[in-house]
Amino acid sequence: MADLATRIGAISLKNPVMTASGTFGFGLEFLDYGDISTLGAVVTKSVTVKPRAGNPPPRIYETPSGMLNSIGLENPGMDYFMENILPRLAGTGATVIVNIAGESIDEYKHLADVIGTPEGVIALEINAGCPNVDKGGMTFGRDSQMLGSLVETVKKATALPLIVKLTPNVADIVPFVKTASEAGAEAVTVINTLLGMSVDVKKRMPRIKRVVAGLSGPAIHPVALRMAYEAAGTGVPVIGAGGVCDVNSAMAFLLVGASAIEVGTWNFTNPHFVFELPGLISSFLDELGEKSISSYIGSLKTE
Repeated sequence: MADLATRIGAISLKNPVMTASGTFGFGLEFLDYGDISTLGAVVTKSVTVKPRAGNPPPRIYETPSGMLNSIGLENPGMDYFMENILPRLAGTGATVIVNIAGESIDEYKHLADVIGTPEGVIALEINAGCPNVDKGGMTFGRDSQMLGSLVETVKKATALPLIVKLTPNVADIVPFVKTASEAGAEAVTVINTLLGMSVDVKKRMPRIKRVVAGLSGPAIHPVALRMAYEAAGTGVPVIGAGGVCDVNSAMAFLLVGASAIEVGTWNFTNPHFVFELPGLISSFLDELGEKSISSYIGSLKTE
């Protein structure tokens, strides 16, 4: 069997399969479907300093080959997470990456300070791309100077490697990839959701209460793949996210240079898929005669 071990900069994973923040809860919600310790990493839903109820409904709407969501970072807050969720996660043996979100740079710094370096947590993923909040989120991801300040500040507050999840809602993602890396990020996750909307043409009303929401699912895969390719071209370690729904869409991210992938919306469609994917990737590489995933990553031929 092919060796699936991969590195995202200084971060080592047993395999390249990760879960996308916001689509897998805190990992504990999926224990009935598989062993989360077999995954490369479980990326938690975003944790904020204070509990958040999220946005008012309707906040989810299915679209052709995709989904619009405007959840608004609903979560129980940092204190509950640290006291009740993180200890249970540690007990599963899972490799954990904690996604953090704030309305200010100080809030991100506070989260990094409080989380520290608990057992099983190998990195922090900074949410700099959520489009469904009024403050923070995508605001940081669309302002290069603000993004740099955010990453620099959090870097000083933690001994854990930093991953920055970037928004695709920019003209060119490359400058933001470089800014994140130069400010101290170990890697970038490309991409968060695309801005979109849907309307009921008879009721003359938006399908989502906040009108505009984040589009995810297979529909965005070509865009996510293009951005992952551009990001990998900078030499910065990349995690590919957006529309992974089968082994081919996962391998495509690896082929264009991503070192790992995150499965997101497809967790709602088939909660077993993410647990099956490492085996599917192994079989795929075996068919090609590849001894390790590292020899496949970034091997796209463009000429």
